Amino acid sequence: MNALTRRAAGLLALAALATAAHAADAPRVKFATSAGDFVVEVYPDKAPKTVANFLQYVKDKHYDGTIFHRVIENFMIQGGGFDAKMTERKTRAPVPHEGREALAKGLRNQVGMLAMARTQDPHSASAQFFINVKDNAFLDPTPIPPGDPVPKFEFQGRTYENIPRSQLENSPQLFGYTVFGKVVSGMDVVNKIKGVPTGNAGMHQNVPTTPVIIQSATLVK
Repeated sequence: MNALTRRAAGLLALAALATAAHAADAPRVKFATSAGDFVVEVYPDKAPKTVANFLQYVKDKHYDGTIFHRVIENFMIQGGGFDAKMTERKTRAPVPHEGREALAKGLRNQVGMLAMARTQDPHSASAQFFINVKDNAFLDPTPIPPGDPVPKFEFQGRTYENIPRSQLENSPQLFGYTVFGKVVSGMDVVNKIKGVPTGNAGMHQNVPTTPVIIQSATLVK
């Protein structure tokens, strides 16, 4: 092994150690639910404002007594906003969207990944979150090529040329959803929840007919 090869191997080893260190430092939250328990790991190094917002809701006991109010078996399970009577919990101001930054650092809407729910306004996420139960690449932010104007941009089968960068950066359709963590244990519970019977509850669709209650959300690491 020559000096250059040894150096490359050393750098790879250091990168692996750094990744392991970040994983070791990642906060974990245990969700105790009426369907069983699961644990999520969140990544402040990839979506710092989103993680801080989520952990503050955990510390405030906001999630205790809320339900998974939107469950779609081949898509995701969503919770953190309503109690068993479908009364919405009050929230703090929304958190800025960090989806593009998180995507650049490797977080995608894949099976078991935790992301923020929001309205059509990209910067409207507050307390509600969802867990992907399949790979949902269409929920990822759309990367914007370099340049200003952007020479060529393709989206949903159409090609656009010489588009001002700010127009693309501020287009609501391109923001996607911020991924900030993943399920690290209890995915069997998540899969159990995704299969519960659902129906309508007033204006809300895909609501479990028997409430799936988050009994507690606790920071365990």
